[in-house]
Amino acid sequence: MRALIATALILNISFASVVDDYLSSLKQEVLKTEPNFKTFDAKKGEEIFKSKHIGKKGKEISCESCHTTNLANNGENIFTGKTIEPLSPKANPKRLTDISEIEKWLKRNFNDVYNKEGTPMEKGDVITYIMSK
Repeated sequence: MRALIATALILNISFASVVDDYLSSLKQEVLKTEPNFKTFDAKKGEEIFKSKHIGKKGKEISCESCHTTNLANNGENIFTGKTIEPLSPKANPKRLTDISEIEKWLKRNFNDVYNKEGTPMEKGDVITYIMSK
């Protein structure tokens, strides 16, 4: 039991460190154009995550279209039918543990849903929202 708790704590610390490092790098990017910027906003991230757009293949979608309204649940890619493991790091400790994976999926998903790469502000807000779930 103690080993399980220790492993969970290590994973949690590792996750927090990676996310903190990533958000810090995004913050540095935002500060280049918005010198008064203070912090990312989970509420704005939720708005981005839930907003619908004509995305990939001309279909109206949002992030919730694949990841569902409950980020602790499995989702399903609406284009391929593949199961997507929970997006919430609280439900899926493998989430948000590798910066290159975070960047890859943010880029891909922003392009699929919004037909553009997300700005550093948008990415930071969305990651902050996901972390709150």
